[in-house]
Amino acid sequence: MAIPDEARGRAYAGRVRAVLRAVGESSITAGLILLLFCAYLLWGTSAYTRGQQLLLQKELTRKDTGLARIELGRAVALLRIPELGHDYRYAVVEGVDAEHLRKGPGHYPGSALPGQVGNFVVSGHRTTYAAPFNRLDELERDDEIVVDAAEARYTYRVTSQDVVEPDEVNVLAPVPGKPDISPIRAYITLSTCHPEYSAAQRLIVYGVLKRTEPRKE
Repeated sequence: MAIPDEARGRAYAGRVRAVLRAVGESSITAGLILLLFCAYLLWGTSAYTRGQQLLLQKELTRKDTGLARIELGRAVALLRIPELGHDYRYAVVEGVDAEHLRKGPGHYPGSALPGQVGNFVVSGHRTTYAAPFNRLDELERDDEIVVDAAEARYTYRVTSQDVVEPDEVNVLAPVPGKPDISPIRAYITLSTCHPEYSAAQRLIVYGVLKRTEPRKE
């Protein structure tokens, strides 16, 4: 017995509705998973970094902390940028591997230490793990970058900013951008990803030492 065209049409429409329902439910589930993952990247990673910052900043207050004792993963100095708010402060950790940058901005091992002649190079996240360098692009010439180390407070003056390719290593040179020149001044270089939510390029902020305020015993 032949099935009427009308009945076949209803059966086909039912199958289509079932498929669309399944696809829709799967899309909603996938969307929720993606939303939760994004929430983790923005807030979950930041919570981890805030916890690590409390430990690192407490470490900086210890009297036995000194330049000779710096190890990977340990606190180097406290970074403050007044232009980004009175509460902007991050402990800089030694190292720039993923495990170090999850704790906060990281000092490139081998580059100058705070206040030293040469280039004090610091890298940091722009979107995740508390995004310490999220607003780096707002800095302008003559803005101050303050680095509190064990022996002194060093205030740098922003001189310029640039966007470079990820393999542009000359920015890490003792004289930024001029690897063949020996330094006679103290520089600072801050580096982060560019644009936001991408690692296609690097945003670089350069500065020079403006003043040094030794700490009293």
